[in-house]
Amino acid sequence: MSRIKDITDFLDTIAPPETAESWDNPGLLTGKRDRKVTSVVLSLDVTSSAIKQCVDTGSNLLLTHHPLIFGGIDTVSQEDTNGLLLSLLIKNDITCYAAHTNLDKAEEYSNFILARRLGAVPESISSVEGTVCGAYYELPEAVTLREYMDTIREKLNCTGTISINDTLNTLRKVFVQGGSFEEDDIDAVAESGADLVVSGEIKHHVTLLLAHKGILSVIAGHNATERVYMENMTEVLQKAFPEVGFYYNAGSENVL
Repeated sequence: MSRIKDITDFLDTIAPPETAESWDNPGLLTGKRDRKVTSVVLSLDVTSSAIKQCVDTGSNLLLTHHPLIFGGIDTVSQEDTNGLLLSLLIKNDITCYAAHTNLDKAEEYSNFILARRLGAVPESISSVEGTVCGAYYELPEAVTLREYMDTIREKLNCTGTISINDTLNTLRKVFVQGGSFEEDDIDAVAESGADLVVSGEIKHHVTLLLAHKGILSVIAGHNATERVYMENMTEVLQKAFPEVGFYYNAGSENVL
């Protein structure tokens, strides 16, 4: 029978923790790895919904993209949201493990997945040298920004998209960076020839800088652009460990 360590070690081969950004905190957050795994829940974030699903399914491992803990902890008070979530994890003996910027940089399991979801021509997908992470790709044919914003909303099941640009502009070459767009990546993206940047979050002044370089931009939501990673990882892990039950939790809210 598989142990928790088998699954986290497999995840580490896909997304080595040492590739994470220096400010990040991936890896083991609660519990321990040297236990038999019952079943596993995957979620973008540690939420009460994800913890409840662990309890309901008898899962003793919660795999997330975003770590619950960043920096030092000065309280685990149950009057504090993070303190309460940590308490629930510990109370229910749930091991929690995160793969964050290290997974972002594992393009085949993150931004390439997002690119395919958004209609990329598969053979056109590539990384862009000089960027933190992301995927460049081409669409089968040129479309208007308005048409592609409709596609993004449909494919990511997001509630809305935002752009400062004229939606009658046409595009075909896209750079996508799930989560939030890195301002330092602008020059490398411009050199790639991309017509459009799609990300979950883009600061307003960054959209203006992109526009100055002739690049359109669309903001689609942090959650919407990254949850596809965990949906895909659920399938990857299920194939690697067919004897273990894996469940994807799409809940993004805490109902405490």
